[in-house]
Amino acid sequence: MNHETHEKHENIIYKHECYQIQGAIFEVYKEMGCGFLEAVYHECLGLEFLKRGVTFCSQRPLEILYKGLPLSCRYVPDFICYDNIIVEIKAVKKILPEHKAQLLNYLRATSMKLGLLVNFGAYPKVDIVRLIR
Repeated sequence: MNHETHEKHENIIYKHECYQIQGAIFEVYKEMGCGFLEAVYHECLGLEFLKRGVTFCSQRPLEILYKGLPLSCRYVPDFICYDNIIVEIKAVKKILPEHKAQLLNYLRATSMKLGLLVNFGAYPKVDIVRLIR
């Protein structure tokens, strides 16, 4: 590994936390495969997070601000892990640009820096897209 590559890996935000989250995601996909609804993957992932000691909140409504004023609408992410990482689950054939835009908007609205967009509907392996605000 050259110095530049090593430097990039050292600067990855929440590297250890993402490793733990991704391990849980891979385990769920290995066990369940694709073809289920998002709700099934959500429940399985919550159980796997518990098993692995991943700190998380499931579907906790978050306040969204507009020009500093709270909106009555709330964003309900699938998971917030380690109080810093939004994990959004999909079970679709392919991740589309609007899925990425949705997660980026959630990151902006909540001031969080990192989101993982997880597609359990992909075959032959789960898709994980890492988005940074």
